[in-house]
Amino acid sequence: MNYYDNVKKMEEMGVDDNYIQGWIAGYLNNPEIEEQKITAEYKSGYKDGKEKLDGNFSNFC
Repeated sequence: MNYYDNVKKMEEMGVDDNYIQGWIAGYLNNPEIEEQKITAEYKSGYKDGKEKLDGNFSNFC
């Protein structure tokens, strides 16, 4: 799957917004957000996005 398909899939599944934002940032190789704003969901999304993984989406619904 590509970037757009994955983002659409996450939105349709009702995945946590912080996870989605982290996944997008990781996928696009953007720097992480400010440390005080990072949540566990964001960190997980960032890691999965960097690795281009889509198997954990359901864990964050």
